[in-house]
Amino acid sequence: MHGRPRKALKPEDEVASAAKAQKLQALQSLFLSNHHNRNYSEEALDVNAKLLEINPESYTAWNYRKLAVQHKLTQSDLDLDSVKSVLDEELRVVEGALRQNFKSYGAWHHRKWVLSKGHSSIDHELRLLDRFQKADARNFHAWNYRRFVAAFMKRSEEDELNYTTDMIEHNFSNYSAWHNRSLLLSSLLEKKVQGFFPKEKALSDEYELVHQAIFTDPDDQSAWFYYLWLLDQTMKIDSPLLISSWPTHGSDVSLSKEWCHASFSVSSSQNLHSDSETFPLILYFSEVVEGVSSTTVTVESSFCTSNDLVWKPISTNNSNASKVWIAHLKFPSTEPQHSETFHMEISLGNSQGIMSSGGFRYNHHTKIAFKVCVQSLSKEKNEVQDEGLISWKDENFHNFETQSPELSPFVNLGKLNINEDHEPTASDWRAETITNEIALFRELLSEITCKIGKLTLARLLKAHDALLSQSANKRVHSEESLALYTDLIELDPFHSLYYKDEYSLVLLEQVTSSWESLLRYCYHYRRDLTLSPLGNSVCLRLNNLSLSRIGSIEKLLWVQVLDLSHNQLQSIEGLEAMQLLSCLNLSYNNLRSFTTLAPLRPIKSLKVLDVSYNEIGSHSIDTTRYICPSPLSHTEENSWNSNEIVAGNDNVMKYWDAVLILKGLNLKQLDIKGNAIADEQFKSILGKSFPALKWLDGEVLH
Repeated sequence: MHGRPRKALKPEDEVASAAKAQKLQALQSLFLSNHHNRNYSEEALDVNAKLLEINPESYTAWNYRKLAVQHKLTQSDLDLDSVKSVLDEELRVVEGALRQNFKSYGAWHHRKWVLSKGHSSIDHELRLLDRFQKADARNFHAWNYRRFVAAFMKRSEEDELNYTTDMIEHNFSNYSAWHNRSLLLSSLLEKKVQGFFPKEKALSDEYELVHQAIFTDPDDQSAWFYYLWLLDQTMKIDSPLLISSWPTHGSDVSLSKEWCHASFSVSSSQNLHSDSETFPLILYFSEVVEGVSSTTVTVESSFCTSNDLVWKPISTNNSNASKVWIAHLKFPSTEPQHSETFHMEISLGNSQGIMSSGGFRYNHHTKIAFKVCVQSLSKEKNEVQDEGLISWKDENFHNFETQSPELSPFVNLGKLNINEDHEPTASDWRAETITNEIALFRELLSEITCKIGKLTLARLLKAHDALLSQSANKRVHSEESLALYTDLIELDPFHSLYYKDEYSLVLLEQVTSSWESLLRYCYHYRRDLTLSPLGNSVCLRLNNLSLSRIGSIEKLLWVQVLDLSHNQLQSIEGLEAMQLLSCLNLSYNNLRSFTTLAPLRPIKSLKVLDVSYNEIGSHSIDTTRYICPSPLSHTEENSWNSNEIVAGNDNVMKYWDAVLILKGLNLKQLDIKGNAIADEQFKSILGKSFPALKWLDGEVLH
């Protein structure tokens, strides 16, 4: 257990083990016979008790005792003393089993069940717990049972918090005590109990306690984990926030029949094709919320009302809650060859209903105002633009240039019109606390080398940058954070994948922190390639950055052309929020199957996809998210008629994951070469199953 090597048994131990197994087998056989015959006699219960004393992990034996107790308690001639005697006997059997193995799940669960019947001494339970916690102070079974007993006897959470203080001061390495402390403190803070509200004073005292533990033994992880929880409580804001949107506040959106493009002054040809003559409205919250609807989100416009919009969560698991919500706005009607400008305002927070998974309401009065310019263009012009092949070669892109940052299409990102009435005390305390903690851990790491200390400092720096970004888009600690994660990758190779993910998130936060930093990654497709559907759209090229994870999506909602090639991505979770995306390059990554592309399914604007030179087809497919091994027999969408795709093609079942993902997209161009799956048979299936696909691996398909 837990990495301990097994030792060969001595001859005498082998004899004893064989005798024990023989006895256990005999008891098991006799017990099962009694259970089958519903024999609840004293002799049968005695056999059961002997079995549990040897093997406390027999759930069937514990369930049998429950049936026996219920059978006895239904007898009409029982008085209160007899009931108490029956239940006390059960507690005695449990105690005997716990002496054999005090980490037995079944024994602790049975004891809870007996205690919930009443008629038992609570004081005895506390004394029993003291014995077990002295034997093993970190036994989480005992701590879990203690929480049950404390609630049962209505013991105050303050008293239990003081108990954890005593246990921690006795042994700083008591992880279970720290864990129980976090549960108690969370409850006290949530209930705003006197002495724990406002939370700043209580959390400051906790920092002092955890500092003692960390600086006494920096190599022990128990206090470090509590410290990370404490940092999360420090940064936590109960009420959800709207952190981004598209269109952004103050922006101008240019629309045309059959073509929709986000025109932010600097570029009037950033095109997104819309077959349904609609364009998306996107709301991006700080956490998962539900309740976004025409009632909670109001619209003021001359061409539509709140009731015209149907808000839907963007989620890969068909949930009714999400961080990202989308509604599609129908183009206003205009005369041919005529343009007209409309004003639009979206408001949130005026009525209750939007709520986080933690039960907190969105209570910020927010307005997003923008202009919509509608222009009728000739259909022929748009058809010509849709003929070209997108090539991701470096020579086809040139640097994006602009005379002034104020003209950029990104400058309004994250700027929302939010009216709030609150005291700055909490924010000031957060900033001061995080600043002091950074100084403290920089000093500690100057004296010792500590992996979890480096990780904690990196998280503190990230938290401080997050506070700075609320007032100004600053990331002053990014370089130091990246250096810490680089050190951790070398110091702790076993957890290197986690550190690479965190490195990627910090790097993307740095890249998207300002227009100046983002500009270095923005390109235009070559102007002389007139047959390209990209036109003059800005391409964000985040290639060759060694990214293993995607982040900062809330700042990339405007992106229509995205290059993520030559990275180390195994997942693209988060891209589902980028509803304007039309061209995506994921070549030369570590994607292992088509199921990893599931986040792309909600993006109906996607026309060009490059997943060449990944690992698709080289690994087994992840079917854990499906009830059946093949979603062709149990699909995620009832609207899909699998027979239409499978008809006439017996081999399609072999490639069900690709069919499942691609069938919901409107791709015109797909590149899959360099993957194990990309054989001629698969290409043939793509050609037959997806008639809208025009280009496959650079060659005309239809």
